[in-house]
Amino acid sequence: MVFKVLRDEIDGAIARDPAARSRLEVFLFYPSVHAILAYRASHALWKRDFRLLARGLSQFSRFMTGIEIHPGAKIGQRLFIDHGMGLVIGETAAIGDDVTLYHDVTLGGVAPAVNARAQVDVKRHPTVEDGAIIGSGAQILGPIVVGAGASVGANAVVVKSVPAGATVVGNPARVVERRRSEDGGAVGRNFRAYGTPTDDLPDPVARALDALLNQVESLKARVAELEADRGRSISSDRIEGEDAEQDGQSEIGRASN
Repeated sequence: MVFKVLRDEIDGAIARDPAARSRLEVFLFYPSVHAILAYRASHALWKRDFRLLARGLSQFSRFMTGIEIHPGAKIGQRLFIDHGMGLVIGETAAIGDDVTLYHDVTLGGVAPAVNARAQVDVKRHPTVEDGAIIGSGAQILGPIVVGAGASVGANAVVVKSVPAGATVVGNPARVVERRRSEDGGAVGRNFRAYGTPTDDLPDPVARALDALLNQVESLKARVAELEADRGRSISSDRIEGEDAEQDGQSEIGRASN
């Protein structure tokens, strides 16, 4: 059982990192594998109520790898943490299978610090479903859900749930693309390093500005059309007035004769 878990973790890293040359290299030199193995042990202690020992092992792993995983978090199989330095996973976070996380990612809580005792064992951290990819520096905050196969771009700040198969970027994060979750995922054919599209990244702000500019141009054209109609109406009224004035003068001339 232990060797199967170890093999799955190593194979998950090899499947997603072209720099990995062998299982032995991954086992010896990949801090993500060391951190995950330490988490498995500390989580087992945590579930058996050896909480202090579990926290001690967790902090030792953090000191050795730079990756902080609370022993109370729930993590599925084949989690791959690329580079990993500065990554934080909070106590009530939940992570599915085949998830990819990059360095400096935070799965954090947003509950206020006041009355902390009332928040014990309350869900405060995100849930990341199967096959999701979280880019470096991304901050996933609160008890939200990142759907299966979703991608979170580097340095995004996510405070609302992300639909399955969606790609979000920015601060606050906005959906820039949607796709079927089975087409993405950590080992899917459309795997995106750092969770960020690199081909033609649509910018939601730029799209909003383009829509506003198009609307302004349409309004300007309509105003010009109305002004032209008004000008034609004024000209017609002026001509009619001049004709009436000439007719009146003609009538006066005939009457004087």
